[in-house]
Formats: sequence, C-alpha cells, structure tokens
Amino acid sequence: MPLALAGAVGFIGNEVAAQIRLRAGRNLNSPALIADGNHARTDGFVSLAVVLTAAVVALGLNVADPIIGLAITLVILRITWQSFQTVRSDPGEGADQALDATG
Repeated sequence: MPLALAGAVGFIGNEVAAQIRLRAGRNLNSPALIADGNHARTDGFVSLAVVLTAAVVALGLNVADPIIGLAITLVILRITWQSFQTVRSDPGEGADQALDATG
C-alpha cells in the first residue's frame, strides 16, 4: 500500500509540474520549457508503471518486472529523443512539435 500511495503522489506531483511547465512554455514560446513539461509528464507515467510492476509481481508474475522495466526504458529514450529534437530545432518550430506531442 505505501508503494501505491507513493506512486500516486509521484504521478500527481509530476502532472501538476508538467501542466505548469507546458503552459509557461506555450506562453513564452519556449521549447526548453515545453520539453521539460513533457519530461515531467513522462516521469509521472513512470511512477504509475512502478506501481503496476509491484502489483503484478505481488500476484506472482515475476517476469513482468524486467518487461515493464524495458518498457519504461523505451519511454525514457523516446522522451529524451523528443526533448532533444524540440530544443535543437527552430524556436517556433520546436514549440509546435512539442505541442503536437502533448496533444
């Protein structure tokens, strides 16, 4: 139960941070802030994935731990690549790309 609570708090905290950073990034047309907001959002989903892993492993499916770990790694690599592309591109273009990624 403490892990689930920590994961939920981590998700909520990261989502609040993501919303603030994304809103500021849009208002300031800052690709770096937008990339940081996307990173915070991803961190929140990783928190939920850790909770999912613990729950599935507790049910006896130990193979879920490395599989979900690999999925988390892929998500982190994806957001890293997107952040790199956002920050290195033209300021106006990067902001548009980051906004597309956030929905």
